Amino acid sequence: MASCKNNFFFPLFSDTSLSLSYWVPAFLASASVLLLLLSLAPFNRPFDTRLEIRAPMVASGAIKAFDSRLAENSSGGIDGCDIFDGRWVEDGSGPLYAPGSCPFIDDSFDCFKNGRPDSEFVRLRWRPRGCAIPRCAASEFTLIIFLFSVSDYNCSIEFFRSPFLVQEWETKEGKETLRLDVIDQASSDKYRNADFIVFNTGHWWTHEKTSLGKGYYQEGKHVHDTLSVVEAYARALHTWANWVDSSIRPNLTRVFFRGFSATHFKGGQWNSGGSCNGETQPIYNDTQLGRYPKMMSILEETIGGMQTPVYYLNITRMSDYRKDGHPSVFRHPQKGELRGQDCSHWCLPGVPDAWNELLYAAITSHH
Repeated sequence: MASCKNNFFFPLFSDTSLSLSYWVPAFLASASVLLLLLSLAPFNRPFDTRLEIRAPMVASGAIKAFDSRLAENSSGGIDGCDIFDGRWVEDGSGPLYAPGSCPFIDDSFDCFKNGRPDSEFVRLRWRPRGCAIPRCAASEFTLIIFLFSVSDYNCSIEFFRSPFLVQEWETKEGKETLRLDVIDQASSDKYRNADFIVFNTGHWWTHEKTSLGKGYYQEGKHVHDTLSVVEAYARALHTWANWVDSSIRPNLTRVFFRGFSATHFKGGQWNSGGSCNGETQPIYNDTQLGRYPKMMSILEETIGGMQTPVYYLNITRMSDYRKDGHPSVFRHPQKGELRGQDCSHWCLPGVPDAWNELLYAAITSHH
């Protein structure tokens, strides 16, 4: 049974801003991870309250059976269940924490503070087909926040940011490139001995953010004149998978890889006038969902070829239903005309809290 004697690492994934205050609530304020610390760590051990950001780092993980089926749970609640196959349902108990109660939430994701008038989107909860996932009680969440303040456990939670997982580089000529064949070394050495690691990458792999693939990707001393972003992503994942297989000891470290979430821009993209304002209901008709991302298929293929067991947190489809969950125009207080809408990040409380509940279920089901 693993404890929090070492570290719980969350390499920041690339479809978010650089703000720590998004990731603290996304992984902490939902209480899922904090409750995990209660359930796994011995009560007589000192608790390291370090919360660090070190640049850069983001990564990923995999499990042989990447259909996301769980092993037997001691409670019997999710035995043999694919917790990522389900639907969103109204939940009368409301969000895991009251809007405005979490001091870590960045203003860009505090939709209530920024004037969003509707609240139905925080009353939806993810329900897997054929099983129930554990829910964190508000009283337990309050207790966890208190525990973090009194330092009772020998545990640390650390965040690393690396949008691509592999090494951002600079040639002798001063040209910025991305080394597809080198893992991001600035942070990889720091978490190889963690008890749990959650990796992710995805949304930064676009042509707009990779110089359109022209003279940007490098392997060895060779800089590719042109290379598609899909091929570059596949090569980077191969580098990451080789690093995990050669550096992680499965008997000591549990590795997770969370897929990336859907965006819901209409009439353009993030940089071309796309919008999602006025969306107050999720998608109920599966035919309206987007195509499953090619990059997630590449990730699954990579996972399937790995030696190290890595659990695939497949949140892509469940997030695709939630076109109502983005900040949209409420990414800032409504003061006059606002340029640009955020249809890729999420309001908090909101969808990321459900990801945390699933992570909590996946971890506790094996302990």
